[in-house]
Parts: sequence; structure tokens; C-alpha cells
Amino acid sequence: MNGNNQPLWRAIRGPLTLITVGVLFAVDHFTPYSFHQTWPVLLIVFGLLSLLGRSTASGGGV
Repeated sequence: MNGNNQPLWRAIRGPLTLITVGVLFAVDHFTPYSFHQTWPVLLIVFGLLSLLGRSTASGGGV
């Protein structure tokens, strides 16, 4: 990935976080799993976004 993708990752970070939270609340309401069982997914998403942001900032090369 080149340096032009860095603003893209910054632009989708917020919406992707909101989508993840929305999906987790939907899972809470429509399945037997509650939010306190699924919140670690947020940590996974934040971690992945952080890794992708760092790979675009450093010019790729993971």
C-alpha cells in the first residue's frame, strides 16, 4: 500500500467502529449472547485498525 491510503484508513476508522458496536448490540438483542460476552471483538477491531494504520504509514511491508 502506498502513502495515499493513509487518509482512507483514518476515514473508515470511525464508521467501522460504529458498525462493530451496532453489530454487537444487534447480537445482544437477537441471539443468546450478551454484550458483556462479545465486547472483546471491539479490542480485535481496534487492534486490526491500528496495525493497518501503521502498515500504511510505514509504506506497506508487513
